[in-house]
Amino acid sequence: MAASLTRSLISPLTSRTPAKPSRSDQSPQLLRRRSCVSVRASTFGNTNSSDGAVPAACNVLTQDSPPRRLTSAPVPNSECGGSPLRVAYQGLCGAHSESAALKAYPNCEPVPCDQFETAFEAVEACSVDRAVLPIENSLGGSIHRNYDLLLRHRLHIVGEIKYAVRHCLLANQGVKVEHLKKVLSHPQALAQCEYTLTRLGLVREAVDDTAGAAKHVALEKLEDTGAVASSAAAEIYGLDILAEDIQDASLNVTRFLMLAREPIIAGTDRPFKTSIVFSLEEGPGILHKALAVFAERQINLTKIESRPMRWSSLTSPGVDASGLQKYFHYLFYADFEASMASDDAKMALQDLEKLATSLRILGSYPADTTMP
Repeated sequence: MAASLTRSLISPLTSRTPAKPSRSDQSPQLLRRRSCVSVRASTFGNTNSSDGAVPAACNVLTQDSPPRRLTSAPVPNSECGGSPLRVAYQGLCGAHSESAALKAYPNCEPVPCDQFETAFEAVEACSVDRAVLPIENSLGGSIHRNYDLLLRHRLHIVGEIKYAVRHCLLANQGVKVEHLKKVLSHPQALAQCEYTLTRLGLVREAVDDTAGAAKHVALEKLEDTGAVASSAAAEIYGLDILAEDIQDASLNVTRFLMLAREPIIAGTDRPFKTSIVFSLEEGPGILHKALAVFAERQINLTKIESRPMRWSSLTSPGVDASGLQKYFHYLFYADFEASMASDDAKMALQDLEKLATSLRILGSYPADTTMP
């Protein structure tokens, strides 16, 4: 546990087929989508060292060079050499996450990864420059896997992006809605479209990602199975769109985090948000006291999430205050509206540190105040 946390503060019905533009009309993003190759977990070795150190392949600084940090200025679309940023996302070409990556870093080179953890590892191994991964959805709630991975890996949150997700019901050309018996998609997408899919009487089957579901339906030429995916996936894999905007609510927004190897320099020139993770001893009112450090300074908490301490160093259940065996240990993830450049935020975390058994700042970064 000591290696994962640090106490340091510095530290949804008419079918249509998408029009096929000529190659000269296609955007660079679409051309990249057609040629991209997914990065798989086996591409990397074990990039996680027990002490959270950055892999040697990333150590491009000389011994006399200071640690390199990102600036707090608007995020560039390319590295210093002029080549576009390589940005990892989970899924195949046509996934909603690819569109989110392009919104976060316009003109970047999106790099598809087969799993969330693969994207984390790609950044750590310097195979990509950034990762853009979902953390919560306005309908489906939190993406718990990525909360756990934030703790397991040593990347920094350097920004956030809110992306309006519009789901479509896709099928092979000629297939009608009444022909479908089953639908494939990512679990979150299926959950976000539960009402429509139930009304249609479709059996739901979860797969790794939305675009992968579309690709499978197309490659296997399935006639009784559809996919819930994006309109971009329909175009890429040659499927018909049987229904658009099938999500249960029109306001279906996913918040994505932008991750990098280096932290951003916190500023006060615009709204900032800070994300932390901490643990507490059990006891009456302890959580109340921990949250009070923010309330006393008029700092707004926008989210708090508890997660089991999966990578705990505890080798036995332990005991609680009553002397009974204790099997459940929790971490608290919190987001608050303040920059680590502000005195109030610094003082709040100093007070929290006195109560916490562990504390780690995951990132202090510009808040996304734009419309999704």
